[in-house]
Amino acid sequence: MKLGLQGKTALVLGASKGLGAAIAVALANEGVRVIGAARGVNDITALDAKVDKTNGGRIEARELDLSKSGSVAALAEALIAEGGVDILINNSGGPAPGEARSAPLDAWQSGFDSMIASVIDLTQRLLPKMVERNWGRIITLTSSGVDAPIPRLAVSNGLRLALVGWSKTLATEVAGNGVTVNVIVQGRIHTDRVDQLDEAAAKRGDTTVEAIRKASIATIPVGRYGKPEELADVVTFLASERASYVTGSRIRVDGGMIKSN
Repeated sequence: MKLGLQGKTALVLGASKGLGAAIAVALANEGVRVIGAARGVNDITALDAKVDKTNGGRIEARELDLSKSGSVAALAEALIAEGGVDILINNSGGPAPGEARSAPLDAWQSGFDSMIASVIDLTQRLLPKMVERNWGRIITLTSSGVDAPIPRLAVSNGLRLALVGWSKTLATEVAGNGVTVNVIVQGRIHTDRVDQLDEAAAKRGDTTVEAIRKASIATIPVGRYGKPEELADVVTFLASERASYVTGSRIRVDGGMIKSN
């Protein structure tokens, strides 16, 4: 299937590892000029060696700290001066585990600044160029917690829901301008973040990481954790010309884990 992505430019946040890295490589393999942004620029630069250059795609590294508004503004201004981007992948790290009854206010505030305010600010700055071209893709990664709250991830559950409401509202506003806006709801995709959460759960329960993973996998109908590349393929399709009629949607990539409709 030809996805019509050759020659497009994408900005992928959190591209130094995990889901962001997998998405950056998948898009570049379709001929996209990918600008990977994160604090670890050396890791992003190394990703370019994984790209099949036959379609003309490549990965460039830019430094970005989502917890600093000045860093967000500087990157946006630089990209706008270069002509903007066609595709924006909003992918931010998650806050530390904590219960709703005891999570400190500063955890909520810092999480809001890095997960919500920075994402919205960056999107608002880059959106006008998409509207001007009458073509754009905005895809925001959340977590299964927006559909089924995850125990001890109160800050993540609450804040990521804000991104869902914002995305749905934005999708309605820009649908007539050729810009689609969608949300990915991922389940247990095997990344460093999932490893950290499994290790924390094992420590709390005085058990082994293997036992935690076995119990987690038992809740997933396909019987395993997902691969970052599997999620990246879904994102790449949503970013493509072939997905022009998909907007305002929440797309689950969870192996059937979430039990609700």
